[in-house]
This record gives sequence, C-alpha cells and structure tokens, in this order.
Amino acid sequence: MIIEAYIREKVHSYYWEEDINCATVMLKILSELHDLNLDQRVVNSAIGMHGAGGFGAQCGLVEGSLMFIGIFGKENKLETEKIVDLCYCFAKEFEQKFSSLLCKQLRPQGFKSDNPPHLCEGLTNQAIKFTAEYLENNVKY
Repeated sequence: MIIEAYIREKVHSYYWEEDINCATVMLKILSELHDLNLDQRVVNSAIGMHGAGGFGAQCGLVEGSLMFIGIFGKENKLETEKIVDLCYCFAKEFEQKFSSLLCKQLRPQGFKSDNPPHLCEGLTNQAIKFTAEYLENNVKY
C-alpha cells in the first residue's frame, strides 16, 4: 500500500535526518497526509512529548495523535464534544491494539544513554498508519 511506504519513508527521514521525537513525527506526517499546515508553535509544543521528556509517561505517539485529532476536528468544523469523544475512543482503541498508552511499556528499554537511537521507528510506522485509518473510519465530514 502506497501510504505505508510514504509513512515508512517519512518516519525514517524525520528520525534519522532531523532527529525529532515521536509526537512531532506523528503531528507532521498526519498533517502532511491531510494537507494541513501546522503552526510552528504547535510543533514546538510537542518537543518534550516523547513520554514526558523521556520520563516514560504517556507515549508521544498517543499525545501527537490526540493533538492532531483536535486540530483536524476543528479544521473540519466538528463540535468540541465530538472531538473529545474521538479522543476517548482513539485512546481506547490504541490501548487495545498496542496494549498500552504508556511510553515505559511501549518502549520497555526506556531512554538509557546506551540505547540505540530511534528504537520506536517500527512502532511509529504502525501507530501513524493506525491513527490515519482511525481518522478515515471515524471522522465523517
């Protein structure tokens, strides 16, 4: 499928050439897939969202997705209640698919200095595809 190849290529480029985190990668690729421009302040807000700066809290892939659902929902004139419901259902489905919303469980090696970089590249590819499909299947406009 062409979208999977696009996602893989973009994830790899963002991680290895630009060295940006998972939340930012999620926001950028979803915005590209939906032809939405992200304000630089939105991108900046995701700087520490990779498990709360490596703390292991909520995964940046989840946080980036939830941020994008809000942006995408408002761009498509969805009611706030609908966006909140989409976020709730997304989190529930993400947890069912990936077994957790927590970085420390999704990235069990944590953020140790001896870890190889970008351990979550494969998970990121899966999560972006999952989020793109979730939006396609659940946002009717």
